[in-house]
Amino acid sequence: MEDKSVEVLTPGPDESAVTNRRYTGPKTGIEKNLEEILAEVLADVMGAERVSVDSHYFDDLGTNSLVMAHFCARVRKQADLPSVSMKDVYQNPTIRSLAAALADTAPTPAESPVPASTEVVTPASTLQYVICGTLQLLIFLGYCFLAGIVTGKGYEWVSAGSGLSDIYLRSVLFGGAGFVGLCTFPIVAKWILIGRWEPREFPVWGLTYLRFWTVKALVHANPMIFFVGNPLYVLYLRALGARIGKGVTILSRTVPVCTDLLTIGAGTVIRKEAYFLCYRAHTGRIQTGPVTLGRDVFIGEKTVLDIDTSMGDGAQLGHTSALYSGQVVPDGERWHGSPAQRTELDYVRVAPADCGALRRAGYGLVTLLQLFLLYIPLTVGGTYMVLTGIPSVGRLLAPGTEDFTSSQLYVDALAVSTVVFFGFLFVGLAALFTVPRLLNLVVKPDKVYPLYGFHYSVHRAIARMTNIKFFKWLFGDSSYIVHYLRGLGYDLSRVEQTGSNFGTEVQHETPYLSSVGSGTMVADGLSIVNADFSSTSFRVSRASIGAHNFLGNNIAYPSGAKTGENCLLATKVMVPLDGEVREGVGLLGSPCFEIPRSVERDSRFDNLRAGDELRQHLAAKNRYNIRSMIFFLFMRWMYVFALTVVGLAAVDLYGVLGQLVIAGSLAITLGFTALYLVLVERGIAAFRALRPQLCSIYDPYFWWHERLWKVPDEYLNVFNGTPFKNVIWRLLGVRIGKRVFDDGCYLTERTLTTIGDDCTLNAGSKIQCHSQEDGTFKSDHSTLSTGCTLGVGAHVHYGVTMGDGAVLAADSFLMKGEEIPRHARWGGNPAAEMRDHHQPTPTAAPPCSAAPITVAAVRGGG
Repeated sequence: MEDKSVEVLTPGPDESAVTNRRYTGPKTGIEKNLEEILAEVLADVMGAERVSVDSHYFDDLGTNSLVMAHFCARVRKQADLPSVSMKDVYQNPTIRSLAAALADTAPTPAESPVPASTEVVTPASTLQYVICGTLQLLIFLGYCFLAGIVTGKGYEWVSAGSGLSDIYLRSVLFGGAGFVGLCTFPIVAKWILIGRWEPREFPVWGLTYLRFWTVKALVHANPMIFFVGNPLYVLYLRALGARIGKGVTILSRTVPVCTDLLTIGAGTVIRKEAYFLCYRAHTGRIQTGPVTLGRDVFIGEKTVLDIDTSMGDGAQLGHTSALYSGQVVPDGERWHGSPAQRTELDYVRVAPADCGALRRAGYGLVTLLQLFLLYIPLTVGGTYMVLTGIPSVGRLLAPGTEDFTSSQLYVDALAVSTVVFFGFLFVGLAALFTVPRLLNLVVKPDKVYPLYGFHYSVHRAIARMTNIKFFKWLFGDSSYIVHYLRGLGYDLSRVEQTGSNFGTEVQHETPYLSSVGSGTMVADGLSIVNADFSSTSFRVSRASIGAHNFLGNNIAYPSGAKTGENCLLATKVMVPLDGEVREGVGLLGSPCFEIPRSVERDSRFDNLRAGDELRQHLAAKNRYNIRSMIFFLFMRWMYVFALTVVGLAAVDLYGVLGQLVIAGSLAITLGFTALYLVLVERGIAAFRALRPQLCSIYDPYFWWHERLWKVPDEYLNVFNGTPFKNVIWRLLGVRIGKRVFDDGCYLTERTLTTIGDDCTLNAGSKIQCHSQEDGTFKSDHSTLSTGCTLGVGAHVHYGVTMGDGAVLAADSFLMKGEEIPRHARWGGNPAAEMRDHHQPTPTAAPPCSAAPITVAAVRGGG
């Protein structure tokens, strides 16, 4: 990486603090050599003549986490020294304590900085890569053509009906048959193309991979995904080959692919955002393997179960945790952390209720009746009635009336898109602020309800409606998000407005039991877990985040969390549910350990955080954010307008080209969506690359940077596992190499990211080239060299370099400034070098133990 880190380029440590503090040299005796070497390395990294072995890295020497990350990397490059991780630095904040801790571990010096057993990527040829992409495109076009034929024939048959009752009956039959066909098609395709999944591995971009991708794409596109949390979803997975017992509740929308390798015992609960795919991509190959869960198992939120993992009867895996390949949780044991380790904490915190097989069957049956007798005919028949019953609409859709050269086509499309888009905007907001509040009257806090009943349906309806992404996208990263969240039902106390109190990705089980204290700032990816589930019951309860907290990215915050006021929760931290209430501290890692909060010491931009300076800059930011919101509403409206033009033109051409025009419009819509949003994003950046930054959130640069986060990018998921994902990344400015396999990685700052040839990026992984730490924004490059692998759910921060062939395990958090050597295997949260197949280097500190350190730079942000 040619550019040095931003924080290293900022003014260095206070020289008077380094030189005037009483110097303490290394000990004489057995630890002298290690202390002396470590002190010399740190002094060299800091550019100082010498450092005292008793000086605190942060309090006395004035360093930051990036400086210490470079120190760790420098130590690791010396073969005669033990490996040092950032966690070691946090827990041993002086050279003397660090040397003593490293001496206690008695490591065996490595002969080489590169592990003896290295995994070498055998890349597919470019020809294989191109052929695979071509075949994937043909499969997609074939699917569009089939959908066009079915839709066209079905619409013609429905339109041939006479009278309201006949139209309704035909809508039920056609819509029901179409829904059943959509659901069964992936199942049939899986059994024809694959048969039964077995543990194996095969290279990406080959013919075996093509069959794998086809089944995965069909399974993910199946409308049964909308039945997550319903007993019908369990039946769907069984039809795909999964062995699932009675009374299983699955709330995660992450669909397992290699279902024959999935075994779930009776009474098991799997919370949302849990990954149990039964496959992973590793060094250019797909590896499939079993995931086995016994009876009455509990899987928490934001968890990852790698292949070849198992949990015994009655076992539990807590929130924000991971089982690495080969890990086994014995019967009745409770584990948490990444990688998971034993704990005594009970994560099942709600009493059981009466919920038998009859109740589950009845709930599924009622769901089907609602679907086939209400929702489907309303969608199919209602659409037909609107298109034919309203004269003005019927005129628009009359064949042969307009073409692409007709100005009337665009006038009509503008009128339709305006009504649809702004109708959704205003009616949607009104509905969101009223309907869920009325529904909430029937769900009482802290009362245990059985699953699959009236109260469960109401709770799910509230969660679905109040978690609509559009409005959080619109108001997030601005002062107006607090008013939106209050309108939903959040208790935000007395808001200390910063203009960035919340990002664009905040979710909850219920907004009416979500409390956030005054002065708290939240980055993206917060999930407020204020509902508890067992296999038979659920309960909603209040989740309260204290005042003057800062929450980093990708955090699950459960009700009953043991955090109070003035806490710092680092990115991907496991929020504690046991022990005393933490106040005035920071928490890092999974399992977490304590670090001093101490953000007040970073006074670089304190003058902008109070008084007239704050009022002036906040007013300016609000004006800028309003312009951003107006621009993006216009951008979305134009997108709807363009699709309306395509739709009207397709209807007009239907009489000439038939079902082919429907298939073509589906393909054109996807291609146009990608191209349009790429141009919007690059246009905002004036087609220039971002540069590393260190600034206040009241700097106009930051406001401009926030605009980039508002460009919709959900469309990228359609291209996962195909060469077209890499094409889009290149168009967005990512410096990406050849034949990269991207199964669902997300890049926040595209032009600050470099990805080498033949890298492997797993589902749910993320490369985040920035952090927002209270009122400070920082960004820098991150680089993945040739042949790197990011595991499922892995998170890479900014200023990171991964050497050739390096592997970051599932659910790991690679902190900013870290450097992973070539062919090294790292894992854990925070990530460290792995000494064996699934365990990172152990440390002596117990979970959530206090450590006398200051880490102003561990804060991850939005």
